[in-house]
Parts: sequence; C-alpha cells; structure tokens
Amino acid sequence: METHRMTALEGFETLPFDDFAEKAYLNYAMYVILDRALPHIGDGLKPVQRRIVYAMGRLDLSAAAKHKKSARTVGDVLGKFHPHGDQACYEAMVLLAQPFSCRYPLLDGQGNWGAPDDPKSFAAMRYTEARLSRYSEVLLAEIDLGATQWKPNFDGTLKEPALLPSRLPNLLLNGTAGIAVGMATDIPPHNLREIGKACIYLLDHKDADNDQIMKIIKGPDYPTACEIITPAPELREIYASGSGRIRTRAKFHIEQGDIVITALPHHTSGEKILEQIASQMTAKKLPMVSDIRDESDHEAPTRLVVVPRNNKTDTDALMDHLFATTDLERAFRVNMNMIGINGKPQVKPIITILSEWLLYREDTVAKRLEHRLDKVKSRLHILDGLLTAFLNLDAVLEIIRNADHPKTELMEKLGLTDIQAEAILENRLRYLTKLEENKLKAEKKELDMEQKSIESILGSKIKLHHLIKKEIQEDIKKYGDPRRSPIKKRKEAEAFSEEELLTAEPVTIVLSENGWIRSAKGHDLDPERLKFKSGDTLLSHARIMNNQSVVLMDSTGRTYSVPAYTLPSARGGGEPLTGRLSLPHNAFIKAMITGKEKDLFLIYSDTGFGFVTEFSNLISKNKNGRSVLTLSDPAQPMVPEPVANPQTDNVLTITTAGRMIIFPVKEMPVLEKGKGKGNKIIGIPKDQLLIKDAERIKFLRIIPRDASSVDIFSKTRQMNLSPATLNRYMSKRGYRGKKLPRGFQNVKDIKINNKKDTA
Repeated sequence: METHRMTALEGFETLPFDDFAEKAYLNYAMYVILDRALPHIGDGLKPVQRRIVYAMGRLDLSAAAKHKKSARTVGDVLGKFHPHGDQACYEAMVLLAQPFSCRYPLLDGQGNWGAPDDPKSFAAMRYTEARLSRYSEVLLAEIDLGATQWKPNFDGTLKEPALLPSRLPNLLLNGTAGIAVGMATDIPPHNLREIGKACIYLLDHKDADNDQIMKIIKGPDYPTACEIITPAPELREIYASGSGRIRTRAKFHIEQGDIVITALPHHTSGEKILEQIASQMTAKKLPMVSDIRDESDHEAPTRLVVVPRNNKTDTDALMDHLFATTDLERAFRVNMNMIGINGKPQVKPIITILSEWLLYREDTVAKRLEHRLDKVKSRLHILDGLLTAFLNLDAVLEIIRNADHPKTELMEKLGLTDIQAEAILENRLRYLTKLEENKLKAEKKELDMEQKSIESILGSKIKLHHLIKKEIQEDIKKYGDPRRSPIKKRKEAEAFSEEELLTAEPVTIVLSENGWIRSAKGHDLDPERLKFKSGDTLLSHARIMNNQSVVLMDSTGRTYSVPAYTLPSARGGGEPLTGRLSLPHNAFIKAMITGKEKDLFLIYSDTGFGFVTEFSNLISKNKNGRSVLTLSDPAQPMVPEPVANPQTDNVLTITTAGRMIIFPVKEMPVLEKGKGKGNKIIGIPKDQLLIKDAERIKFLRIIPRDASSVDIFSKTRQMNLSPATLNRYMSKRGYRGKKLPRGFQNVKDIKINNKKDTA
C-alpha cells in the first residue's frame, strides 16, 4: 500500500509550502503588473483595452460604420481574447468612450455612457452601442502592414497583437491610472499638438533636456477645461522625476453679481460640490452666500451658480474659501509608471518616455517599410515573369496549348520561377493585350521607384526620422485640437477663519484677579456688578467686538491671545485661563489688552524699562504664548499703555518714592519685533532694582497733546497741575525726575483732563 502511494507521487514536483506560496504570489504579482494593471509605453494601453480596440477593429466597427451593441463587442472580446468578467470588460470599454474620462476617446458611444456627476451611471451593455472613434485610427491604421508582433490568444486558437502599432504616444495623450501589486500608475493626459511637437523636436535634438521639452509641453491637458495652478518650477520637477502632484482648480466668472462656475477639475462631481457648499451653509459657515443653483444643461454641461448675500461680498475671498474647503480645487497624483520597451515596469521622466516611444516608433516604421519592401519585390518578381511572357507570347501560347505540364515547360524554356510561371498560367487571355503590357510596364516602373525609395529610407537614419516627423505632423493636423486646461498662476487658497465668518457683535470681556474669564453680550454691562467666586474680584474688562481677540500679559512678560467668540458666557463664573494657556510655573495674568493691529502700546516693567510696539506684535496663537518683555528678577510687568500719537504725546511717570518725570513718547524706542527689555524710562538707582520692595514705578500715563491739566490724588488731598506746572517736570528720558510736593509723594491716583472734557 505504501509503495503504491509513493508511485502515485512520481512525476509531481514537491515543494515546501512557504516556497510554493512565495512562488505563487510572485507569479500572481508579475501577472497583475505586466498583464493587467500597467500600460505599455508603445501603445499606452492595458491588455483589456488593447483587446477591446483590436476586437472592434476586426468587427469592422470603424468610425464610418454603424454603431453596434456593446454586448456584442464584450462577447467577442471575452470569447476570443480576454477570459475574464463581462462587467469588468464593459467598464473598461466605458472608460474608453467617456469624453469626460478620456482626453481623446477611442470609442464613440451611443446611449447612456454615464455623466460627470456619476461616471458609473452608464446603462447596461445590452442598451448601449459603440464603434471606434476617428482617433482610434492612430492605433489600428498600421496593424496589417507587417509592423505588429502577434501572439496566441488564451486557448491558442487565434492570434492577437502583443502591441498595437501606435502612430502617436497614446500613453501621454490619454494618460491612465491603475493599481498593481506593490506599485501603481497615474499618468495625466496631455495635448496632442504639444506632445507631437515635442516628439518632432526630440528627433531633431537628441541632446534636448527637460527644460527645453517643457517649453513645448506646458503641462497636463485634462478633458475638462479646469485650470492647472501648479507653479512652473514644480511642473518641471514633476516631469523631470516622473512623480509629484498636479493641482487643478475650477473656472468661474462673475455674471450680474453671481459667481458662475463653468469648468470643474477632472473626475469631479458638480452635485457633490453643491452638497459641500450646502452643508457649510447649513452649519452657518457661509453667511455671505444666500443661494446655490445647478443650471447645467446640454448647452452648458457645467454651470453652477453661487449667489452672494449682497454686492459688498468679496467674491475673490469667497471663492478662495470654496477652493480650500470643497472639490473646486483638487490635487492629482502623478506617478508615470509603465512597462518600457525592455518589458520592465519603471517610473520614467518625460524625456525618457518620449525617447523610448520614438525608438518603438522607429522599429514599427522600419518593420512596416520592410514588410512593404518584401511585397514590392514579390510583385516586381511576378511582373518580370509577366513581361517575359509578353516578349515570348507565341511560345507561351504554344506551351499552354500543347504541353502536358505547361508550368514545367514555361520554367525550363523561358527561365521562369515557380511563382512567375504560376502567375502566367493564372492570367486570363483577355489580359494578354498590348494595353495590359503597357500597364504592367507602368506598374513596374512605379514599383521600382518605390523600392529605391524604401531602401533609401531604411539605409538612412535621417530619412527614417524625416518620415516619422512627416507622419506625426499629418496626425497633428488630423487629430490635434487646442489646449483645454489653461495653466495659470494663482495664489494658494485659504479658508475663512472662524473670526471672519462671525457677524460682528459687541461684547464685554471680564477678567478676574484669579484668572477666570468670560464674555457678556453688549457694551452696557457693568463689570463691577458681576458676581465672582469666593475670594476673587475684578481685575480688568474690555469692550470689543466678538470677532476680535484679547491679549493677556502674565507676570513673566509673556503675552497670549484669546479669540473673544470662544469665551464662555458671563451668566456663569467663566472658565480658568489655565485650561487655555500654558503659563510658566508660578506665573499669573497681570493685564488684559485690546486694540487694532497697528495700534501702539508702551510696554514697560516696574523697574523703569520699556519700549513702544504695535498691538500685532503682542498677538500669539500659540498656547505657550510669546515672550515680549524681558525681565530681570524681581521686576514685574505693568499694564501696557496705549499710545495715540507717538510724535506729540508725552509720558508721565511717578515712582513709589514720589518722583515724577515727563518726556516725549518719541524718545522711547519702537521695537518692530516687539521683544526685548527696552530703554530706561526713569532713573531708579541700581541698588534699588535688586531689592524686592524698593522704589518702583507706581503710575505711568500717556498725556495727549490736547490735555489741559493733570489731577494728582493723595490719601486725603488733590492737586491740579496746569500745563505750566507740568513743564517743570519735563526732562529727558531716563533721568531721575523731580520730587512731588510734600503731602503728594504717596500718590493714590492720577487723572488726565482733556480740553474737550473741560469745555
């Protein structure tokens, strides 16, 4: 029994399971790569596409023929060449016919072949009809001229072309996409005129580089008229490496105040874009849009209308937002991976693709010429025999009439070959006329000239290239068309920030001593009346609009910005800033500042150093804030003072020691980057700066140009300083200042009286 089992295994290959699995997977991977997913550089087609085009050619479904049911074509393809699923084959056929999927469709469809909004909405194959397009002649015109390599079909009963003899680089013209095992391909379509001219240029300039070719090939040319907005340097890099990303954008124009979108990016659904815009409108993220409509029809296949709420809407900014948040702008991957003329898959730059295709074309044209030369020589050989028969017509007739084996007799007596003798015997008597002899001589003369011409071309690379260029120029005239996708310089699209989308409303921001913050609607709120948590009191408040931000400064001199619209309602106790900001250890909030970007503020420490900077330099979107005022221990930042007019305003400063100094604001340094220690404001002795409770700035105020006087309050008394009195305290920045009168050196408050208020 055991012996019988061993005998049964004889003649079978035995492998370990892991080796078998590895081998089987590699075989499958190579099959998918070479025979399914990747196109060949020669004709730019995958096997299923090649078989569809070839089968339709054999069914005589040319551009001049009547359309035939798609099911008939699919059945022929499956039965003869492609033993796979009918639906997959039909979908491949659909992609070759859809004008919005294929730049130069190979098929001309009749019926429902899908729509840009839903490419898979095509009807079943039993309903649609198709024939080859005029452009398909580029692939099939030379198939029977001896330039095609043939291979057996799947069951060995028929022959099918290994490659179609393409007259143009179809791979670049129509592009393709596919996923193999471990690799993929994404080749964009291009304009036929540009690719044809690039091929001609490369034939004349073998040493051409990428930049020279890019002067001819501007970039991809998609079936839709979308804009290509990838910058020229990036395009050059993509074509030099064979990979990258192409960014495309919809085209639009303004029509009676409405935004009309007339072209969408390739493979983009207008219906989906309207859904994306509608969802933003529902979420109140597009308050400036009142309506959207789809007005597309047969005359205008793409016409999407976006209606702004009013004529004050910035349409360019609105479209920038839509480009950034919808499929009105899309990026397409470029990965020019293909099977080269060496039969191996590789990602190739544009120069290599064109050069390899031209080698393929040279080989195709040479084979075609050699095939034609063989036919010419064969015909000339027969003509020589026929003309010999005319010269010996009586002898020929005698042999035919009397000889038992006329063919042998003709060969022996007239020195003819078997083929020539056969041709003479097959000729009818009515062709043995003088007129026919003249026709044969004329034909021989013509074929002699053709033979010399073909031999001359085959013997000269220059003449062969000239023929290829001439044929490419003819195809450019016959099939070429203008570029559809314009290449434009556009700035990068930006979506609206949440602040820009807000309707500006007045709010009052309230900050407590313990760092709790909240927001109340309106500017009528009295912050003093609000309730605070136990042990907490009001530190500061600001009346602003809800689309603005407040800037907070901590005890280390760092600033943080918080958008007003994100703050909790004042109905509760608010929320602690520690949850929003990453404050340094033991740091706390000292001040809250508001203003416009260009507003100036005097930033200073209690030790008497400071500088002027714009409000924009205090803003930080970082949770950790930004370092603004440089402090040395034990210095503390003071509440920044707004500066209305740096050329005319003055700075009034009073220290805890009762010293006061006034000097022009313009003597303070203006730091453009808004970071540093600044310059000395008032001369506090150095030995005092290092002592914690020593002399410090107690008050600092900006005195406007139109100030009439200043009131200084002590514990129980008030003193009014007129402009003349104030002049006594005028000095240069950084000086020690003068002592205030006795009884007013412990200042409790300062009031600036303006002329308007006095009036």
